[in-house]
Amino acid sequence: MSDASEPAAMRLGRFVAETGWGDLTPALRHEAKRSILNFMGCALGSARDPAVDRAVRVLMALSGRTDAGLIGRPERLDVANAAFVNAVAGNLLDYDDTHLATVIHPTAPVFPAVLAIAELRGRSGTEALLAFVLGAEVECRIGNSVSPGHYDRGWHITATCGVFGAAAATAKLLGLDAAATGHAMAIAASQSAGLIENLATAAKNVGVAAAARNGILAALFAEAGYRASPTAIEGPRGWAIAMGDRPRTGELTDGLGTRWEFARNTYKPYPAGIVMHAVIDACLELRAGGLKVDEVSDVRVRGDALLLARGDRPVDNERDAQVSIHHCVAAALLRGAAGVAEFAAAFVADPRAVALRAKVTAELDAGLPRGAATVAVKTTSGRTLTATVHHPLGSEQKPLSDTQIEAKTRANAALSGSGVDPAPLIEAVWALDRAGSVGALVQAAVARRS
Repeated sequence: MSDASEPAAMRLGRFVAETGWGDLTPALRHEAKRSILNFMGCALGSARDPAVDRAVRVLMALSGRTDAGLIGRPERLDVANAAFVNAVAGNLLDYDDTHLATVIHPTAPVFPAVLAIAELRGRSGTEALLAFVLGAEVECRIGNSVSPGHYDRGWHITATCGVFGAAAATAKLLGLDAAATGHAMAIAASQSAGLIENLATAAKNVGVAAAARNGILAALFAEAGYRASPTAIEGPRGWAIAMGDRPRTGELTDGLGTRWEFARNTYKPYPAGIVMHAVIDACLELRAGGLKVDEVSDVRVRGDALLLARGDRPVDNERDAQVSIHHCVAAALLRGAAGVAEFAAAFVADPRAVALRAKVTAELDAGLPRGAATVAVKTTSGRTLTATVHHPLGSEQKPLSDTQIEAKTRANAALSGSGVDPAPLIEAVWALDRAGSVGALVQAAVARRS
């Protein structure tokens, strides 16, 4: 495809520009539809959330055009701002897909850009699916090249790498050649941001949504003739080193078109930080084994450094709860469930949940791999009950089925009161590769004005 002396952005640009629909295996094509269905359901679930309402109010005042629809809502905005709002909605519940090696949520920054541009430019369903897969692949490969140091240093990797994926996907839909596509990603390097410190706040969603919007802008600027340094990603003063890492270039470009990182995408059964899922499954296992909540004296959760960094925190609101080891324990043991209701404000403030969270201690266990956890519960009678989960539900080893993703989409659609019927939406996603445009998908996803 290209020689190894090419800068990373240019090699990735060539890969994106030269890869066609026929180069995707049936499994990759299907995984793209699973990812999109999962995303659309998540976006529907939060379409009328106050955070989305506020984003729409702010951006309506700035949007002069109405070229693109909003998932679960009747308003229309220009493509960049529509992508921003849809990315906020898809990421808000912390229920979106995850590439576990990097902890990137691939779809939220990339597919909103694809949906908006495909609607504006009249692209087919296969063109949209191909652009999405290529954008997600670029995003995950760039993430691999700087993981785990990038995330550990405090950069929110979904946002910082998502902008590259959105730029690549948009460039594909615009029909840019290899050089212009590479420049789109190099331009995106100057628009990459997002902080772990903001994960428990709405600023997290702003970062992810800005990645979608900025990726569109990067590609549109490249289409208009803007250029950037070809080594903007890996150069001595480029993106990776400026953010603290010397990238592993092999992760960026080795096996392009044959080894697909996007094929490793996974889907959450619980609306919480992905590294909390083993904690939830361990607690559910103990509860199913007969543990009674009123017998719990002390709970010790052990896991790797990322689990503690993400989840060993006080809980003041529902956003804290989504990334709290202590609250995940409380939800699973008290309710025997960890759905949207268990992370909503009412349950977060429930005195029983508050009391149980206070009994939980988190400890480092360097012997446990990322994504695994051990939960040890000491009872009032002096017994200690222990469960260890290495591969929680939704992981690569225990993936959600198509049926489970459909059920999740239907449940999420019922949350927001948008009035969107999930049945046509589910049908439109599965049929996207046979659609002449994304029009049917957009029509199935938007809400009618009352």
